Amino acid sequence: MRRTALPVLLLLPTLAFAAQPRPTPAEFANDAVIVDTHIDAPSELLKSWRDLCNETPDREFDAEKAHRGGLDVAFMSIYTSPEEDTAGTARQKAHMEIDAVEAMTARCSSEFAKITEPGDYLRLQEQGHRVLLALGMENGAPIGDDLSQLQVFHDRGVRYITLAHSHSNRIADGSYSLDRPWHGLSPFGEKVVAEMNRLGIMVDVSHLSDESVEDVLRVTKTPVIASHSGLRHFTPDFERNLSDALAKKIAKAGGVVQITFGSGFIDARAAADTTAYFRELAKFQHAQNEAKARGEAVQSFEDWDAAWDKSHPKYATKLSQVVDQIDYAIKLIGEDHVGIGSDFDGVSGALPEGLRSIADYPNLIQALRDRGYSDATIRKVLGGNLMRVWKDVDMAGAKLRGEMR
Repeated sequence: MRRTALPVLLLLPTLAFAAQPRPTPAEFANDAVIVDTHIDAPSELLKSWRDLCNETPDREFDAEKAHRGGLDVAFMSIYTSPEEDTAGTARQKAHMEIDAVEAMTARCSSEFAKITEPGDYLRLQEQGHRVLLALGMENGAPIGDDLSQLQVFHDRGVRYITLAHSHSNRIADGSYSLDRPWHGLSPFGEKVVAEMNRLGIMVDVSHLSDESVEDVLRVTKTPVIASHSGLRHFTPDFERNLSDALAKKIAKAGGVVQITFGSGFIDARAAADTTAYFRELAKFQHAQNEAKARGEAVQSFEDWDAAWDKSHPKYATKLSQVVDQIDYAIKLIGEDHVGIGSDFDGVSGALPEGLRSIADYPNLIQALRDRGYSDATIRKVLGGNLMRVWKDVDMAGAKLRGEMR
């Protein structure tokens, strides 16, 4: 009896462990580190204030949704437009958006905390589970032609900068722009990248032309990110998404591609409309400027934009299309170089069914499980990879500054 009973007893712990159920997607979301690198709450707050400390039905980001979705680190997008750059108001607007984030953090400190260094994550979470707000600047326009402004914005907490947006600027050519004066980075842009490397600010290549991305990869001494991009494999001729070749180069240099959720990035028809929108907008703005010079009446942007939306209805998209992108990216560049950058509150509600707000990350987790991905791989995609790159850039910056970490 003893000879037979002993092996059974030894097996019991193993059998008990094997019988443990896999955590539900919601439980897994609360346990995993989820980092979303692109949420447009700040610019929306300036347009129309909302109390994001509580449930806010007409916004895709708020504290209540964040807790339901398991969000840990949210990069708040400090967005300024090319028009604000031209008008000379981009710097002021950027500081106002940062002020809005800081005010929200101070007003509901039990829900939000500001994070500026990747190493602060554990310390801040030990003080109570809160959504940690990091800052990413979408469009380098606020620095103007003054390299010292990078230090100013670093001091305010900016930890990545998207070098250009929908138009080319003094730093780099943009993917939507018809006017590409630099054929990549400008000479000033090369200095911007070098100074960002030194300060430990991640260089973001989303929104850049292919030539600009190539130049960034040639110049940078640290890994780069694409904070919110899709893959051009699914959207032919849509330069805003990354080609396979560029995605591979970003990964080879240690960077990460953060897959975005917006319909315009995951659906070929919607992507074509997005390109057409920015091309027609550029023509509209040029015509309006000429009309103003002649002293003629001009149409408001709001009226033009509303007319465009009326004639170009949004295409319905599905969660599976986002998972297709993630699946393809993992197979193309490896599970260590893929993450998420939703663009919540930045695509006017043009989002796939099942991923309509930050409360829906558990749906993404289940969909990735359904594709056969392990929880270990899903953890990397949800935030592990981005936190690694952020740490790498932070440490590389310290070395370039001659500091010890």
